[in-house]
Amino acid sequence: MTTTARVAQLWVYPVKSLGGTARDRVRLAPAGPEGDRAYTVVDAASGEVLRGKHAPGLGELAPTGDPRADARAVTGALGRPVRIEPASGGSGADAAAVHLVSRQAIERAANGDVPEGCSADDPRANVLLDLPDDDERAWVGRTVRIGSAELHVTRTPKHCLGVYAEVRRPGEIAVGDAVLL
Repeated sequence: MTTTARVAQLWVYPVKSLGGTARDRVRLAPAGPEGDRAYTVVDAASGEVLRGKHAPGLGELAPTGDPRADARAVTGALGRPVRIEPASGGSGADAAAVHLVSRQAIERAANGDVPEGCSADDPRANVLLDLPDDDERAWVGRTVRIGSAELHVTRTPKHCLGVYAEVRRPGEIAVGDAVLL
């Protein structure tokens, strides 16, 4: 295995569609980072799960860790009552267990190199990489080891930067860890 990158930042999004929380280390379980998207915002009247693309501004709200306080904050921001509920199956992640994106991908996007249909806005990635000599999109179908975890890179996202990966071997990862390809 070859070191191709380093972990620059780690993010967990405790409430799906709300802002993230930076972490120095996180345990990757089969469903993804522990605590990531563990709760969802639900419209109190309809029971519909609300997402950031349908309720702009959610991503700017910082979760407190208290579902009742978070529900009050979201209710105030949206002007309609909501509940914060545990995610079905323990995770509200839509596409994959882990989302990795490099600083270089964000820089390329800022310079106009954005894949078709992709948004260069907040990629909401769990693992931000410093990847000076590679492009994570070339990792699809490959295995990476970070800390004591092993990930299989499955695909590029349809509407955002970086790559998606599944957890093959759970383990702990930390800021500064080498990414071995």
